[in-house]
Amino acid sequence: MITFTRDVSGSEPLLGRRMARFNRQVLNRLTRPLARHLPGFGVIIHRGRRTGRIYETPVNVFRSTDEYVVALTYGARADWVRNVLAAGNCDLIAQGRRLRLAVSYLQHDEQRLVVPALVRPMLRLIHVADFLYLRLAEREHDASLP
Repeated sequence: MITFTRDVSGSEPLLGRRMARFNRQVLNRLTRPLARHLPGFGVIIHRGRRTGRIYETPVNVFRSTDEYVVALTYGARADWVRNVLAAGNCDLIAQGRRLRLAVSYLQHDEQRLVVPALVRPMLRLIHVADFLYLRLAEREHDASLP
């Protein structure tokens, strides 16, 4: 079950739809290989809600005790976020490891306390204050992704 600590649907980061489209078509192809290995980055693997197609989306991800926290740089309404929420799970490749994760909750945090202090000013600059929390899932429920 997905819980929301605040209605994050009205929150809109500074990066707009045009930038998201450019990143999806150009920048993601360049950053995807690096994001799999660099600290603070990862690749979310998810299935499209309507197409059933498998997508790989580079993200900013951070470890928080027993959860992984993804900064929603394009907001909670980004297609990849909606896909993950609809499925309730996804895979994450981070620092060379592939993990099966389940959705815990979305949170709005203006202070951005869940991310490292060095990252907070950049997220504040681009108005990112929404985060997706993911937890380790059971491997038995792995049938939806390759």
